[in-house]
Amino acid sequence: MKDWTGNSRSAHATLGARNYALNERETNDYYATEPKALELLLEEETFSENIWECACGEGHLSKVLKSHGYKVFSTDLIDRGYGLGGIDFLQWDSPFDGDIITNPPYKYALEFVEKALEVITDGHKVAMFLKLQFLEGKTRRAFFDKSPPRKVYVSTSRLCCAMNGDFDKYSKSNAVTYAWFIWEKGSTDAPIIKWFN
Repeated sequence: MKDWTGNSRSAHATLGARNYALNERETNDYYATEPKALELLLEEETFSENIWECACGEGHLSKVLKSHGYKVFSTDLIDRGYGLGGIDFLQWDSPFDGDIITNPPYKYALEFVEKALEVITDGHKVAMFLKLQFLEGKTRRAFFDKSPPRKVYVSTSRLCCAMNGDFDKYSKSNAVTYAWFIWEKGSTDAPIIKWFN
């Protein structure tokens, strides 16, 4: 017997999509990135010695970067016991001489990319772990026309983002496809699409 109520959550529940739970999204959009996602990116990309993880949460990505010898400046709007809490990245107004790597709050993803490209100095990179559907939308299309990503690494196997960093609860397969989007400040070249994982 079908249990279809006509809403999108029912469709995702039928598909077994774990990211569409019956409860609401985390208040501050805190979905920690599976550290493996960054380990895999570091096999493909090189970065500046100085990295800013501007939505560091509990340090899942920062710890990976530090283990690879990077100097990491870790901040977050919310103090989750790692890095500097209370730092609103979208209000930052000083240049950063290094690369920015993060998984931003998805509802502010475009704003995070724009701000990151604004504050990094020439020749540096921005790497954002985002849903593949970030490629869609008229507003983002206008932004991409002006500031296209240099590379997009699409994950061929599913990776996990866990609400509140609870990987024990959210580490199973889900229906969301993620990619690493890489910008190089000043580049207007057409994006290169690659696959990883």
